Amino acid sequence: MMSTFRKVFAALALVSPVCAFAGSVFDGTWKTDLSQTQESKKPYEFVLQNGMFDCKTCVPPYTIKADGKDQPVQGNPYFDTVAVEVVDAHTIKTTYKKAGKVTETMSAVLAADGKTGRNEYIDSTGSGAPVTGSYEFVRVAPGPAGSHAWSGKWQISKALHVSDNGTTWTWKEADGMLSFSMPNGQSYSAKIDGTEAPFQGDPGVTSVKVKVAGNTLEESDLRNGKVITVMTATVSADGKTLKVVTEDKLRNRTTSWVANKQ
Repeated sequence: MMSTFRKVFAALALVSPVCAFAGSVFDGTWKTDLSQTQESKKPYEFVLQNGMFDCKTCVPPYTIKADGKDQPVQGNPYFDTVAVEVVDAHTIKTTYKKAGKVTETMSAVLAADGKTGRNEYIDSTGSGAPVTGSYEFVRVAPGPAGSHAWSGKWQISKALHVSDNGTTWTWKEADGMLSFSMPNGQSYSAKIDGTEAPFQGDPGVTSVKVKVAGNTLEESDLRNGKVITVMTATVSADGKTLKVVTEDKLRNRTTSWVANKQ
């Protein structure tokens, strides 16, 4: 989830010798306020039936056996096998691996009324310590007759918890460059004129483009030359709050959230 929160938006800026020494409104450590996150209303869709798990809204989508064993999946930079274990009528556990190494685990537990569910995860895709978190799903449509209770269409209603290393980051702007780093190992150093630069620590992001105009940033994240995420971030007049809109171009989802300077 929170690899998305670093995506930043902006327009062209001119850096003079004065502002190079005056510091930037973006400088410092920021932390996401989960209580002010508004998730995309576009639903996720899964079908678990007849021993098969079909992730219809995954990018790319896949259908595998739900037998608890590693099943090959192609086209995703974060994993190449997925194991779906049906624990009981309300619980599913999923393990993702890349080259035999676990990159993420998720445990999805459905409420007794079948209307909401909770997903707890451990994300090890970064180069630092794993990010842990949980979020709540709300059902918007049932699955096919006879399918597992988790089948159907769901919306993420809210993030319940994310560890600090997935919600905290540091920016430093100087001499026409913006440096970014997170405790989970993600980082970059890029010119603020939109010049493409390498992105480190995220297997799904190969490069980044950053532009700055006043109190607004634009960060475009690319995968092999294609823009996959754009984030627009604007600092408040008092410099204490950051309002952000993240556009997931692969899944056509938009999320808005707020961060506070630490």
